[in-house]
Formats: sequence, C-alpha cells, structure tokens
Amino acid sequence: MIEEYKFGSINIDGKVYQHDICINWAGEVFDWPRAESHIIDVEDIIDALEQSPETIIIGTGESGLAQVTERAKKEIVARGIELIIDKTEQATKTFNIRKEESLEEEGVQEKVIGLFHSTC
Repeated sequence: MIEEYKFGSINIDGKVYQHDICINWAGEVFDWPRAESHIIDVEDIIDALEQSPETIIIGTGESGLAQVTERAKKEIVARGIELIIDKTEQATKTFNIRKEESLEEEGVQEKVIGLFHSTC
C-alpha cells in the first residue's frame, strides 16, 4: 500500500520512489516514463492498459499540472475501464481505499492501477 506521498516522492511498503511510478493491484511498482513530463497521452498509458485493469487512477502531481489528453481519456473509457483523475495526494489515497475496500467487501481484489506524477 502507499504509505505516504510528498512532493517528489512516494513511499510504498517502506520503499521510497523519487520519480513517477505505476503501481498495480498486486503491489508491483514500475517506473512511469512519459514522452512529455506534464502531458499524459495514450503512449504513456499503454503498459497500464495491457494489464486489463478495471480502474485506472491518475495522479496529476501536487498542483495538478499534468494533463491527461482527451485521446487518452477516450482510449481508457473505450476499453470499459473506469478512470479517476486527481491531484497525486488524493489519487494515492483513492488507490489505497479502492484496493482495501475491494478485499474487505468482496474478498476479491479489484484490478486497479495507479499512475502517479510525483512533482508539480
């Protein structure tokens, strides 16, 4: 689970990541490089889409400066995936809640992926 988000870093299960990351429902963490730092387009979410999640949560940075393109939004929705976009602090909290609630209520892990921009 995500323990803490601070500008420029995300603490997950005791390990601090000082770059943008992707985390899936199994707790696997991956680097999240993008073509442009503050633009999130289809190419930037392909790896997440290939995991066939039920939900994608995108954290747009501390101030919310990263922008998700309409093209990326349409691609996610066209695949029947729920999309949640918020500033990174709130997005990390939402990720934790969705992950925890799905286990408690249904006993089945929701396939949720978090894509988090750690700065701006």
